Amino acid sequence: MSFFKFIVAILLPLFFIHSHGIIITVRNNCPYTIWPAAVPGGGRRLDSGQTWTLGYPTEKLVKIWARTNCTFDSSGRGNCLTGDCRGLLGCKELGAPPATFAEYGLNSWANKDYYDISVMKGFNVPISMTPTSNGCNKSVGCTRDITAQCPNELKTPGGCHNPCTVFKTNEYCCGVGRCQPTNFSRFFKIRCRDAFTYPQDDPTSISTCPAGTSYSVVFCP
Repeated sequence: MSFFKFIVAILLPLFFIHSHGIIITVRNNCPYTIWPAAVPGGGRRLDSGQTWTLGYPTEKLVKIWARTNCTFDSSGRGNCLTGDCRGLLGCKELGAPPATFAEYGLNSWANKDYYDISVMKGFNVPISMTPTSNGCNKSVGCTRDITAQCPNELKTPGGCHNPCTVFKTNEYCCGVGRCQPTNFSRFFKIRCRDAFTYPQDDPTSISTCPAGTSYSVVFCP
């Protein structure tokens, strides 16, 4: 290795970390291939055991999810059974339901960051999200594979829909006024206690860390 290449190999990771204050490391612990996606951030293929590192300088909102049973051509176009984002490998918008989401929000109020797991677009792959810096360590997740237990009304190939996706009514989508938990939201809450299950779910499902905290997102933790 030349001296120049040696210096680049040493300094490039340091430059990446310095220029991207928030680091989110995505890991596939599933025994199968997934195609994780992030908005912003794009997407890629992760075989079992592989990781993907995302860097954000001061991002306001990041959403990360897994796509399953995907096929893409050399131009990065194709489709996925779950979580598909208009047939693109590098997602530019949120994936189609069902998909389990990890959500990160940078908020200036009280100098806090906010993070949570959401099944408001359904469930496809177990997930956890854990802070890795700033002395913050509360892990949240939906770590059980609940697809096989999905109520018949919500079943779909590769996952389990949220009732709002299926029924599109105010009872489940909370578009107007105050709404209450339903038997369907309770199904998710019992199995994914940390997760947001409907739009007006218990706000304690949101966790906080000091501003600029980095995270690890693990699929099939």
